[in-house]
Amino acid sequence: MVNFMDFYYTGPDTLAGRYMRKFWHPVYRAQDLKPGWAKPIKILGEQFTLYRGDGGKPHVVDFRCPHRQAQLSIGWIEDDSIRCRFHGWKFDHSGQCVEQPAEKESFAEKMRIRRCPTEEYLGLIFVYFGDGAPPPLPRYPDFEKDNLWAETYVRPCNYVNNLENDPIHIPFTHRESEFYMNRPPEIPEIDVEESEWGVLLQSTFPSGRLYITQHGLPNILCFRERDRDHLAWRVPIDDNSHCSFQLDVTHITEGEEGEAYKNRHKAREGKLGRSPKEIGEAVLRGELRIQDIEGPERSNIVWIQDYATQVGQGELDLRKKEMLGRSDRALILIRKIWERELQALADGKPLKRWQRTERLAGLHSRAND
Repeated sequence: MVNFMDFYYTGPDTLAGRYMRKFWHPVYRAQDLKPGWAKPIKILGEQFTLYRGDGGKPHVVDFRCPHRQAQLSIGWIEDDSIRCRFHGWKFDHSGQCVEQPAEKESFAEKMRIRRCPTEEYLGLIFVYFGDGAPPPLPRYPDFEKDNLWAETYVRPCNYVNNLENDPIHIPFTHRESEFYMNRPPEIPEIDVEESEWGVLLQSTFPSGRLYITQHGLPNILCFRERDRDHLAWRVPIDDNSHCSFQLDVTHITEGEEGEAYKNRHKAREGKLGRSPKEIGEAVLRGELRIQDIEGPERSNIVWIQDYATQVGQGELDLRKKEMLGRSDRALILIRKIWERELQALADGKPLKRWQRTERLAGLHSRAND
């Protein structure tokens, strides 16, 4: 019988791993992969080789050459193919071996490595890791804009620690951040329901401010605010770490608030102060208090706060000791949906087809200022 803990584990032989492989996932920022470069990546507990051909197209193939198991990413990119540095076996973007220079009687036509469908969209590289033909890559027309920021980070904790973040944490986790720069902390009343895309969570604050958070299945977060539209994917690297890929369409780029936003991005890219990981680890060791962070490093206070709280939740087995309350209704619903879908997968029954409809894409939070 499936239980909520099953969706924390996403390796290839797990139920949640099989489920996650039915969806496209971002694996890299497009701007970080230059033509002619290959990168080793690890996603969903498996290792792969990501490379960009000389013509600019990204591709994902197996991590190792089948000849002597050398790591392919240290080889050469030739047109849209990759050549192993050990003995020169060459594989095209479909995974087919096309050259074996040291073999007198080549058996290249018999050698094929795994390749995964790959697409570049919204400044990110998306990959489909499932079997068979992939579904169409979902599109987000409201994010196809020039004022789009693409960011990424890695946290050494399970991806669910990030997925289960909800607006209730904001008055506490982010008390020293820009979220409460001009208003006192408020605890909202929440209304949560299953939607066409996943979970729709509406938080109404005492001041009348409405904050709408959408969780798209299996691992997407979306919200709209006065200053930005936000879309993020929490992608498992393995069971103990994950990578977040997030997009912001910015609405405020000028003045003091605009400069603060630009500094936040500089800090997140390592161009301003220490990394949030370094500071977050210092907080967890008790060497630093979040409320004492000043100077350039304060520009990225939100990531530091989230790092300390999410990584500070500890090992996966601690989830079994949680004492949930009424304010955890969104978390409880997300877990119930995962239990239902994983049980359907285990039983060979139809799965719900998740879709971000026009209704959901048009929902906005409502500010009180």
